[in-house]
Amino acid sequence: MLETRDMQAGDVPACVHILNHIIGLGGTTAYEEPFTLEGFDRDYRLTPPVSNVVLHQGRIVGFQVAFDIGNGLYSIASFTDRENPVKGAGYALFDKTLADCRKLGGVAILARITSDNTGGLAFYSRLGFEDDHVIPEDHMRPDGTMVDRIVKRHPL
Repeated sequence: MLETRDMQAGDVPACVHILNHIIGLGGTTAYEEPFTLEGFDRDYRLTPPVSNVVLHQGRIVGFQVAFDIGNGLYSIASFTDRENPVKGAGYALFDKTLADCRKLGGVAILARITSDNTGGLAFYSRLGFEDDHVIPEDHMRPDGTMVDRIVKRHPL
């Protein structure tokens, strides 16, 4: 059974562990440097109007945030545990995030995914996001490779 709720201060260490592990794996996030607890708390718990976690048997297995980027648009970021994955965690998170963004009066959620993140592109497509536009060569990988950023949109 999966449980979703708003992110709390005590959730930060588990979320940082999930995110930093994904950063360490490389290739599925634009982040290249690990987060500190303080930086994560500021950027992912305190700043965005929507900040959710998903738990499985009391253990945090993912988190998702939506940043207000103006004009009723929200920019989403999603991360789930890659060490001990739990099926359905991303979908459960999106259900809550979608409802939260609707409550805030949003008109659409945008997902900005690097073009080399095929899993992320497929995940957002399965959630009903559609391609909106491409930002050419928007991110440089540590080896110097430039990758496009694909922006997908989900209407609210």
